[in-house]
Amino acid sequence: MRALILLGLVGLAAQLVDGSLGMAYGVTSTTLLLAIGTNAAAASATVHLAEIGTTLASGISHWRFNNVDWKVVAKIGVPGAIGAFAGATFLSSLSTELAAPIMSIILLSLGVYIIVRFTAFGLPKGNLGKPLRKRFLAPLGLVAGFVDATGGGGWGPVGTPAILASGRIPPRKVIGSIDASEFLVAIAASVGFLIGIGSENINFAWVGVLLLGGVIAAPIAAWLVRHIPPRILGSAVGGVIVLTNVRTLLRSDWIDAPGNVQAIAYLVIAVIWVAAIVYSVREYRRDKENESVEAIEAELRQRAAEEGEKSPA
Repeated sequence: MRALILLGLVGLAAQLVDGSLGMAYGVTSTTLLLAIGTNAAAASATVHLAEIGTTLASGISHWRFNNVDWKVVAKIGVPGAIGAFAGATFLSSLSTELAAPIMSIILLSLGVYIIVRFTAFGLPKGNLGKPLRKRFLAPLGLVAGFVDATGGGGWGPVGTPAILASGRIPPRKVIGSIDASEFLVAIAASVGFLIGIGSENINFAWVGVLLLGGVIAAPIAAWLVRHIPPRILGSAVGGVIVLTNVRTLLRSDWIDAPGNVQAIAYLVIAVIWVAAIVYSVREYRRDKENESVEAIEAELRQRAAEEGEKSPA
């Protein structure tokens, strides 16, 4: 019973973070399942089955708060589902020991860019309102879906920073669209796991409590992301990406850093992260009329109106 309660709380906390920052549900939940001895395929299968419900609840919640760009969902979700099915089907024979550090370096670079860009300059506005092309979103979805299934998490950490870095849509819509499209990824990955390992290795009680915690947290997270200023949200997301991927690299066979070195690295990153958020809050308060969610939405509407006037009747 204690284990089930703990899993339920983890599901709630993971979805609260995931729905607010666009990542971490799978990574957090899978990490716990692996820590208590679940094999990799069963852990990822359990999390993805729970995510069918949590991502549906999260997607609906984000939709109700107008956080979703459905064109982005369609362009990234279908390739993501294909990648997730492939990753789930071949997980038992695929080694991600080499791929994980390489992916972490890419994600770490994006994380550093985002935390510096948002903290120092706020939301990139040069590309706001411009469409995200299918030739960018389709390969991104394919890779993110594959990584998500094989690693027990990765849809958010791969998809969110890449779209955020483009600066074409507000952070809250990046997060809402990533969370909504993850529903397709979760279904595809779950089908792949059920075909690959069957249902006998999956604890459906664990699936249920993870799902319950996530469903409770989904509307709260969707509300939070609607009200958190983009500059502050970008700094927070960047910190999560940096900390998560530094942890992966330090623990990889490439580095295999001692525990004390890891602790110092985490402490340094945490201090920088907190300082970045504090600075972003200060800058936001100083220029609130230009950096609030409402101001950015107004700027998007103005640009859309100007484009409409330029277009021939």
